[in-house]
This record gives sequence, structure tokens and C-alpha cells, in this order.
Amino acid sequence: MRKLIVFLTAIIITSVLLIGNGAHFSARGESLFHFFSSEKGRFPDSSNGGLNQIEIVPFVTEDRSLTSGFVPELKLYAPHLSIPSAHASVILDVDSGKILYAQNADIERQIASLTKLFTATIVMERIKNLDELVTIDAEAVYADGTRIGCPRSGFCNGERLKVGEQLAARDLLKAALMNSANDSAIALGKHIGKTQDGFARIMNERAQELGLIHTHFCTPSGLELDGRESECYSSALDVAKIAAHALEFPKLWEIMRLDKQIIISSDGKWSHELFNTDQLLGQLPNLIGTKTGFTPLAGYSLLAVATDQSQTHRVVAVLLDDPYRWQNIQSMFGWSFQAIDWK
Repeated sequence: MRKLIVFLTAIIITSVLLIGNGAHFSARGESLFHFFSSEKGRFPDSSNGGLNQIEIVPFVTEDRSLTSGFVPELKLYAPHLSIPSAHASVILDVDSGKILYAQNADIERQIASLTKLFTATIVMERIKNLDELVTIDAEAVYADGTRIGCPRSGFCNGERLKVGEQLAARDLLKAALMNSANDSAIALGKHIGKTQDGFARIMNERAQELGLIHTHFCTPSGLELDGRESECYSSALDVAKIAAHALEFPKLWEIMRLDKQIIISSDGKWSHELFNTDQLLGQLPNLIGTKTGFTPLAGYSLLAVATDQSQTHRVVAVLLDDPYRWQNIQSMFGWSFQAIDWK
């Protein structure tokens, strides 16, 4: 009898220790994980905006659709992921197109400067020589929010763009992606579409071609239009698809991994220092790149792409309107590479 009691006690203690080991991911000092016992293959979150199964989404380009021949699976006893501070979130496996996690992923809402990544893909498709010069006009110079020389709205500590100044398209891409500069995105958009509205039409036509059914762009910068804010929107899942599509242009991600740069006008008269808004540079192993976004309406948003340690699997994580975006994005990647079976 005593041996039986000792044996049962050992089993109970072991079980408690195993369960305790599942709650080790955290953000803001709170546990984001706990064990769950739901059916394998289901989402680890019940508030998925209609996405109740881990599923494969129609991918954004034909040549990438399920070409990897590998589909990741949620582990049977994988920990549960919860991100209560985010209004919407999603994790997408790039190469299979499989949704690994989703919360309100199809809900349409403003995405602010995450828009600039899509703007950058249009630039890459339309401007074949990135040394092509772009002329800065007054509409770009007097844009609201973050600009070259103004790392925050209302705070300017560097040399701003000048009306008539010319810069290479590649340098304006650096400003738009690193510094999230609205003036540079507007200049690029108008260079291609003649007007901001004209470029927005190009963006929306391309979005339709890529199957972004919950997306409608208003501006190349991501700034909402006064009185028409409801017309400017995307979803967490569509943003993830945009990031996956953008991986077709490695140059964009090289730019997003730059810490700082100095760009110079074509005549050599003006130089502008750029700093990256990415707080994870040099902090998160195997980070491919991030893009930040903020307006008062959109809230603090973030997209990021990273690989596992073997650099074999690429994962996109998106957070919309999350004040703890930097902490939570790391937890999302941690969960992705531990809760999912990649073998």
C-alpha cells in the first residue's frame, strides 16, 4: 500500500511539473501560454473572427502556392496563445500559406504605415531602376506626421526635404521603410500615379489581383483621409499576405534591416539622416524585417517576418492596435517555433 501511495504521488508531481513548464512565454510579465487539450489541428484561440480551423489560405501569387510541399501542424499538446492587448493578430507560414494562429484576423480596420510596405512593392514593380530620380513637391514636404528630418509628428531635429529636391527612388524607399516617412511615400506614389488618388487606384487594383479582399487603400503613406477614414482599411490576415508577397523583393528587407543611413540629394546640396523605427534590430535572432505603423485611429501596429534557427521556415506575425506590440511579437515567434511541428 505504501509503495502504491509513493508511486501515485510521483505521478502527480511529475504531471504538475510538466504543466508548469508550459507557461513560460510571457509579455508584460504576464503568461501568454497555458496548456490546452483541444483537437489537434484547431486554432489555439477561440476568437478567430470566423477562422476556426488552422487552414491554408489561397496564396497571393500562383507560383508560391504550396510550392514547399510541407505543411506545418500544431503539436498535440501545444501551449495556448492569447494576445488580449491586440485588437487583431495573425501568424502565417509564408511557404505553405497556412494560418498558424488568428484573432480577429479578417476584421477590417486602419493599418497606418504598414501600408508603406505595399507601396514599396508597387515601387519595385513599376520602377525598374531604383536610381531613377524623384522630384519632391509641396504636397510631400508638408505632409502630416513622420517625415524625413521629423522622426515623430511635431518633432523635427534633422534636415527636411525641400520643394524641388530630387532623390533616388531607392533613397526614398529607405526613408519610407526605415523612418516610416510620409513625405517619401507620398513622393514615390505621386511619381508613379501622378496624384495620391491615382496611386491609390493602382494599389487597389493590385490588391484585388493578389486576393486581398479585406483591403482598400487611400494613400501611399497610410495616412487616413479626413472624413473618409472608413474607406482606408485592411485586415491582419491581408497585411500578413502583403508581407509574404513583399518577400519576393529581397531589397526591401535589406533596407528594413538597416540601422541608419544618410541619403543625399542628386545635386549634393542636401543630406538627410535616417534612423530605423525597428526596436528588434540586433535583438531578435533570424529577424528578416519589421514595419511599424501608428495613427491615433489605427493604434500601434506591427508586422514582422522571421525564420526558425535553421533558417528554413519563414513566418509572418502581425499585430494591429496593440500597445505592447514589441513584447507580443517576440512571444508570437517564440510560440510559432515551439508549438508548431516543423519536422
